[in-house]
Amino acid sequence: MRLVWADASGEIYDEPRWQAVGRSAYWFFPWQAYERWIPLPKGSTLFHLVGRRPVGVDPTGNLRTYDKGWAVAAFIAPAHTQLASAAYEKLPGAPTLPLYAYTAVAWDKGRFYVPAIRIDPQPRQDADRFQASAIAQGAKELRRRFPQNRLVQHLMENCVERYCCPAARNLALGRWECPLPTAPACNAACIGCISLQEPQESPIPSSQERLTFIPTPEEIAELAVYHLDRAPAPIVSFGQGCEGEPLLAWRVIEKAVQLIRQKTQRGLINLNTNGAWPSIIERLARAGVDSFRVSLNSAQPEWYERYYRPRNYTFSMVKESISRAARLGKWVSINYFTLPGFTDQPAEIHALKKLIADTHLHMIQWRNFNIDPDWYIERMGFTSEALQRPVGIYRLMQLLRRDFPHLRYGYFNPTHSFIQRYLPVQA
Repeated sequence: MRLVWADASGEIYDEPRWQAVGRSAYWFFPWQAYERWIPLPKGSTLFHLVGRRPVGVDPTGNLRTYDKGWAVAAFIAPAHTQLASAAYEKLPGAPTLPLYAYTAVAWDKGRFYVPAIRIDPQPRQDADRFQASAIAQGAKELRRRFPQNRLVQHLMENCVERYCCPAARNLALGRWECPLPTAPACNAACIGCISLQEPQESPIPSSQERLTFIPTPEEIAELAVYHLDRAPAPIVSFGQGCEGEPLLAWRVIEKAVQLIRQKTQRGLINLNTNGAWPSIIERLARAGVDSFRVSLNSAQPEWYERYYRPRNYTFSMVKESISRAARLGKWVSINYFTLPGFTDQPAEIHALKKLIADTHLHMIQWRNFNIDPDWYIERMGFTSEALQRPVGIYRLMQLLRRDFPHLRYGYFNPTHSFIQRYLPVQA
């Protein structure tokens, strides 16, 4: 696997005499150390990283900085989990990277490769499944059908047209998972929040703008019932990237869920959440929410709270929310922000195993952490002395499968049929 680099214009080259290297936090490993390299998936994007020199193995077999051009990274397509970050030396004055995940890239036999695995076989967000003309027609039809529904207008105008959100585009195409953003406010101040970065403390802009209103239960139910009654393997989900924390709008969600289930029993109602308040999680579960996905950057309270900066809740409350939803017979996933070198630290693995054993959660959605690794290191206060040599993301996945045979892996929220197949294993 050859090292790749880019010139100032973004043109990418390979260096035949140098071998590619991957990064796991403070550690740099030759490409052979990472168990899986796959052809760059369709729908991925390549970046050249200004102010960052690539690191590789030189012709003498030594690990060193390549002093020509800039490093290259891949933002890999959905359904794939990275095993190594891009390896580079950051130069003084280099700009902070935007909120994307930066996977290592190599060149071999006429194509790009990345250290990654496809963690979810579902084709929901595969690039070749989206046709622009069909999306535009579907969006037009939804606007025509629901001219007074503010939620529909938000999803079509902002999520489909401005941000090309895959979930919203699937809604326009009448299939799979329908997003139901509900809450403009949040009870956390996450360092890497994609919808709200405070200018006074962040050198990067938000990836997207946050929802500015709270839809009514009727607006939510109108769209949800329409989707659930028509789409194949339908899901409707509260808690999206264009909003804050849906638990802050729990009364609206509770009423909306009740209205939905009065009109249709089809499909699955899901809630993506930070899981802050167990009593509200339980109330929404009893109202008819079928599955919960709780986001975590770490299973260790100190690192969780340092990243999320929670307001009026703690990690122990999040853990209780996961446990309580599972005890009520609901499917529970964690949306696990995965960053090589941190996620596979021995201490993190120990904490994650304890979380799984204590809560009986059902699934890990292995999501690539959209953040500049160096900025994350700085903001979290990590030091090289405090961290141990990482185990490896792929090895971590193997260890968890061995110790927790019931545990499922994925990237997307599972469908009703999937849950029905696997939930009895944990019940």
